[in-house]
Amino acid sequence: MTTPTDLVVVLPGILGSTLRHRDALVWAPSAGSALRAIRTFGRNIRDLQLPDGLGDEHPGDNVKPVGLMPDVHVLPGIWTPIKGYDRLLARLRSIGYRESSHDPGAPPGNLLPIAYDWRLSNRYNGRRLARIVEPALQRWREQGGAYTDAKVSFVCHSMGGLVARWYIEQCGGAETTRKLITIGTPYRGSAKALEQMINGAHKGIGRLGVDLTDLVRSMPSMYQLLPEYACIEQPGGLANTTEISLPELPAGKIADGARFHTLLAEAEADRRASLADTHAIVGIHQPTATTAHLTGSRVELRNTYGAEDLYGDATVPIVAATRPDVPMNSPLLRRVPDQHGNLQRNNAVLDEIHGILTASPITVRAPHTTALRVDAPDLILAGEALPVSVAITGDDPQPVRITVTTENRKITDSRITRPRDGTPTTTSIEGLPPGAYSIDVTGLTPNSTIAPVSSDILVWE
Repeated sequence: MTTPTDLVVVLPGILGSTLRHRDALVWAPSAGSALRAIRTFGRNIRDLQLPDGLGDEHPGDNVKPVGLMPDVHVLPGIWTPIKGYDRLLARLRSIGYRESSHDPGAPPGNLLPIAYDWRLSNRYNGRRLARIVEPALQRWREQGGAYTDAKVSFVCHSMGGLVARWYIEQCGGAETTRKLITIGTPYRGSAKALEQMINGAHKGIGRLGVDLTDLVRSMPSMYQLLPEYACIEQPGGLANTTEISLPELPAGKIADGARFHTLLAEAEADRRASLADTHAIVGIHQPTATTAHLTGSRVELRNTYGAEDLYGDATVPIVAATRPDVPMNSPLLRRVPDQHGNLQRNNAVLDEIHGILTASPITVRAPHTTALRVDAPDLILAGEALPVSVAITGDDPQPVRITVTTENRKITDSRITRPRDGTPTTTSIEGLPPGAYSIDVTGLTPNSTIAPVSSDILVWE
């Protein structure tokens, strides 16, 4: 296998980096331990909350990022359940990328997974990225020959794409960047972040023993995940977050988060090459909160934009999954019918990344696929039934299999349902013990034209 000549940097999304406080890991789920990780995080909540007025700086609180999450990770009330990055890294290794060895005499690596403190401003993490990437690229180039003119390609999931964009457009990274591959990146924010910040933790999280709401509202990164697009229902139409008063959220922090998106959009519009260098992979066909309605001090989310349901990846709506200068029907987008927390493991996404990085032909499994819409809650309490709603898009009705799997890959439930005519069919799954689960909806045979969709949920005790 020919060694690729460029450096590849992998950036996870929010929650996707393990965190250490002094000598103790405070956020590091491993296989089968999602509930234990949440309890550990809860016990360290005071150490992790950020001071008011932090802005784009580091708090000096001895919290450090360690590595990328390999397994499912979820914090109720912060973003969405997400599977880890083991399959993505394995695919990159299979095409010739490898991390640096601990042997000082070994050649440098060309695969650089970078963890970051996802509580902090994306501006801060973009600046930090420069301090890590540029020396690594220099070491790689010093091999000479074909490596002399090497550049960097970024592979970014979710919020990691915002960090990379800030580095590229605002920290001098454009000159050495060859490609920016984003997977489910909220280019224009997410209505889900708005709901989590205003309403606070999900129902029932009081059993966690801590309130994560103050932590969420202290995180600069969460303000940079608020919707940049007009999404709040008002008598005169949809309003931006900066045009009205939002309960519980400081106007200055909201404005600063909006300014983050404005500066990125302006810089990208001024640099024509940025569009050609960007490869956006977006999730589609999943019920996704897109707009919001304020009722007193709370917000209610809507899946519609105007009178139309445009869908998304169940976390990032399609209206926010692209740059402001890229329309939703653009041929520049690669659309995959799966959910936000599984996109970075989806085979079609991995094939797309493979093709972008190597420019090799991709073998297509089938000439036609049938897309699914899957709707399931992020969290239920033990004793509650898990409703899983499935609809088939198009006019090719087929039976599908719903499989419920534990963190340890044990199948706890598997059943067949037959959605028809685009109408959702809801299946109720009873008796799930506390823990994290994967809900996989697939065709019945390996040759099925059904494009599989995967969702993650937490059953809290």
